Amino acid sequence: MSAALTVRDLSGGYVRGTDVLGGANFEVAAGQIVAVLGPNGGGKTTLFRALLGELPFRSGEVVLDGRPAYVPQTERARLDFPVSAHDVALMGAYGRTAWFKRVSKADRVAAEAALDRVGLADRAGDRFGTLSGGQRQRVLIARALVQDARVLLLDEPLSGVDRPSATQIERVFGELQAEGRALLVATHDVAQARAWNRVLCLHGGQVAFGSPDTCLTTDVLAETYGDELVILDGAGQAVTVTHHHHDH
Repeated sequence: MSAALTVRDLSGGYVRGTDVLGGANFEVAAGQIVAVLGPNGGGKTTLFRALLGELPFRSGEVVLDGRPAYVPQTERARLDFPVSAHDVALMGAYGRTAWFKRVSKADRVAAEAALDRVGLADRAGDRFGTLSGGQRQRVLIARALVQDARVLLLDEPLSGVDRPSATQIERVFGELQAEGRALLVATHDVAQARAWNRVLCLHGGQVAFGSPDTCLTTDVLAETYGDELVILDGAGQAVTVTHHHHDH
């Protein structure tokens, strides 16, 4: 399998000489989903910003198959703009459209198709701010689909979304995987991480990278989450991490 993303000795931060992310080395193949685990402040957002080329100070090497698409947490999205779901999806085309040109007909069709793909074709004209949290998350994923990126970076896309939205999102993940795209998904859901191809654990730097079996052990999770509680079942397995930093 060809590598969609290769990271070598990547470190960096927001102030010169102060690394928030103190070293990462991993490779993601096309068609792989990687769960990115770590506490708040552990480096997940910093890693994504580094991969997007937005980190002020960075060292190391990043080899990417094109510019990645970023899907933020829905609660960070502005809800007061009078824009429709279709308008938001169409924003995915802005990066390839010259500022003095109108978005092409093909891109408008792509935005419609992306909304259909996340199960929201019938809500295209609805104002973004009136949609449920899960629906807004799906619109933000549609925006990333319009970008047609080979690598997608998703910040807790399944956190706090309703079950129908989670089902649609997971289905889209499977389709993207089958198309050979690589997904890095920041999550606190250890059970969810078990279902994916690879796990990247961060706590200031890279704690572990590999298969779920090798990374989702009690020792690795304790090192990843530090003082945060890891609940163990009778078999000594880390089942979940009690960690909710936002309201559901």
